[in-house]
Order: sequence, then structure tokens, then C-alpha cells
Amino acid sequence: MKKNSNTLAVKMSIALVLGIIAGFLCIFFRERVGVDSGAWKFLNFLLFQDISAKGGERAIGIFYIIGQLFINSLQLVIIPMVYTSITLAICHISDTRKLGRISYKTLGFFLVSSIFALALAGFVGMALNMSGAFSIHIESGVNVVAGKTGSNPLLMIMQIVPNNIFAAFSQNGGVLAAVFLAVSTGLCINSLGEKTHYVKGFLQEVNDIVIKFLSFAINKFGPIAIFVLLTRTFAAYGVEHLKPALIYVVSTTITLLLFLVFGYAILIVASTRLNPMPFVRKASKVALFGFSTSSSAATLPLNKKTTVEELGVNEDIASFVLPLGMTTNMNGTAIMQVIAAVFVASTAGYELGLANIFIIGVLALIASVGTPAAPGAGAIVLFTILSGLGYVNDTAILTYSLILAINRPIEMLVTSLNVIGDSAASIYVAKSEHMLNEEIYHK
Repeated sequence: MKKNSNTLAVKMSIALVLGIIAGFLCIFFRERVGVDSGAWKFLNFLLFQDISAKGGERAIGIFYIIGQLFINSLQLVIIPMVYTSITLAICHISDTRKLGRISYKTLGFFLVSSIFALALAGFVGMALNMSGAFSIHIESGVNVVAGKTGSNPLLMIMQIVPNNIFAAFSQNGGVLAAVFLAVSTGLCINSLGEKTHYVKGFLQEVNDIVIKFLSFAINKFGPIAIFVLLTRTFAAYGVEHLKPALIYVVSTTITLLLFLVFGYAILIVASTRLNPMPFVRKASKVALFGFSTSSSAATLPLNKKTTVEELGVNEDIASFVLPLGMTTNMNGTAIMQVIAAVFVASTAGYELGLANIFIIGVLALIASVGTPAAPGAGAIVLFTILSGLGYVNDTAILTYSLILAINRPIEMLVTSLNVIGDSAASIYVAKSEHMLNEEIYHK
């Protein structure tokens, strides 16, 4: 098992490097021949065009099709996996007091790590704002996108309890509702005991089928998908859109990398007294996979497999913590939203003090919890924060539009932080409950 895992990690790393190289070669080629040249248009038509978008009706878009097929295959089983894994985890933890402890510890770790992440992002944002680094002029060369209408972040609380059980299972955006139903089902099964023997057997079989399907998809097609997704992302990413906001991109990337490399390692040491190096080494392929798919939901199967089989976390703990973290533990998203909000406000001419950045941090914490575990969702939810703070003048909307245009690579790194944070929480909870196999962890 360890040999197969290492082989997969090597293949993913190779795919990552080759995808980035191929993507930058495409960027170089496009800049050399021109975006309006016949050669680039043909290459884009053949490989990269989004065939579902306007203007792509006749395109072939080979890389787009392959990437979407892989993402769809993973998203296909998100809801059944979340529902069955959490339900079974609760069934196996019959001690309600123990279940309560695990819940408190999980949510406590999520809150502490989020505060840690927000403090770092707030410090970076304040420093950049005071230095004048964000006081740049944005030209209107990017098409203005009037983001989503601002809404109350607390609406996510109402979405936790569905009013239709079939609706909760019919859309991947309803993960919070699926979590609620899973917890409710698990508690009811525990209460009924042996009367639900056949139901538990059925849920276990469904869960086994889902895991088998996902293992096959990830092991056989994961590296290919990583190469295709990365190549297309970088190939379609315009240098002309990066130049006006280079400082935002660089500062956000550095902050995210700092938290990814050092933040979680510090949290592991502080909460468990374990050597963080095995965690950093083994979780790296999960970070790579999250980076390439830009979806916490799509990365959940590999994250669970790695957390249980290589990091030694008890499967019941991982089955409970990881799906819950996928919907509520969004450290990377919160960091991005704080720096992005400061960037928009500063560029649009709004005065920012310590109190303003504190409010941005609080709103980012609330909004990030309700962010769907899907590509690009973080930048869209950012509009809720901007609306809540009143940062909606013409320049702010234009700057927000620029972020939507250039944020894809940052969103990819954000996903890596989000999924690694869930794994770190699992290790803490398992260690505190004496459900961590340290021999496997240290291998």
C-alpha cells in the first residue's frame, strides 16, 4: 500500500511539473505569435476552449473535456460519500459523550486555525496598505463583471436544515444539508440499535462502492487530469491581466505558502507534540491534487485515503472530521478574502484602519464557512464581504472584476490550504482521543 501511495505521489508530482512547464510554454507561444493569430486561435480551438461557453459551440477543447470529465467523475459521488461516511462514523461511535468531545475538538481546532490564518492575513494586508503597495491605478482593460448580489452570510445557517430530502441529495452545493442529514441519521441509528442492522449494512456497502470507484479514478486518471488541468489553466491565463495586480497576486501567494508550509506544521506541534515532517511529506500529494483540481470536494477522497492509510488516523475520526472540514474549515479562502478585500478597498480609495481590517476578518471568517467546495467559489463569495463593508464604488467593482479574472491560480493554492487544514484537524482529534496509530504516522 505504501509503495502504491508513493508511486501515485511521484506521478502526481511529475504531472504537476510537466503541466506548469507546458502551460508556460503555451503562454510564451501566445505572447510570441499574438492572441489574434491563426496559430494561437487554432491551438486554443483544439485544446483549451471551454466548449460550454459562448463562442465555443464549434470548438473541440480536448483538454477542457478531459479535465471536466475527471472533475465530474469525482463530484458524482461527493454527496453519497459525505452522507455514508459521516453516518457510519457516528454509528461506530456509540458513546454520545465521546461524539460530543470529538465535535467540540474538531470545531475548536477549526476556529483556532482560522483565527491564526486571519491574523496572518490581517497583518499582511495592513502592512501592504500602510506601505502604499496597494495604492495602484486599475485601467479598465478588463471587462467589468458585476458579481453576485451581496447576501447575508448568516443565510448559510438556514441552508443546514433542508426542507426537502431529495433536494439535499440532488446538488453538490448542498453539502451542509447532507452533513446535517448524516448526523441525524447516525444518531437515530445509534438510538434504535439492532433494529437498523440492515440499514447499516446497506450504507456500508454503498460507502465501499464509492471508495472503490474513487480509488480507481484517482489512481488511474489522477496524474493525467492534473497535467491537463494545469496546462489549460496556465495556457488560458493572460499575462496582460496579471500586470495591474501583480502585488496582490504575489503577496497573497506568499502568505498562502507561508501558512501552508509553516502554519499547519506549527499547529501540529502545538496541539499534538508530534514531529510535523511526516505530515508535511505525506500530505504533499493531497496539496498537489487540491492545487490542480481547485476543489475541496474533488480532493476529499484522496485526502481521506491519505489521512487514514498513511497518517494513521482512525477511519471513524477521518470520516467525521474531513467532510465537516470541507464545508466549514476554509483557512485558505479566508486568507485570500482578507487580502483581496484590503486590495479592493485600498485601490478604490477607501480609508482602512485596524478596526476595518478586524471587521473584514470577521466577515471573511463567516463567509468562508459558507463557501461551496468548488472551483472559483471563494472569489465569488468575496463580493458578499465587499457589499457588507460598502466597498462598491465603480473602482471597487472594477478591481473586483480584475480579481475574478486573475484569481484562478490563487484559488488553486487556496484549495491546498483548505484540504491540508482538514487533515491536520483529523490528526489532532485522533491524537487527543487515542485513536491515532503513531507507528503508521511516523513511517
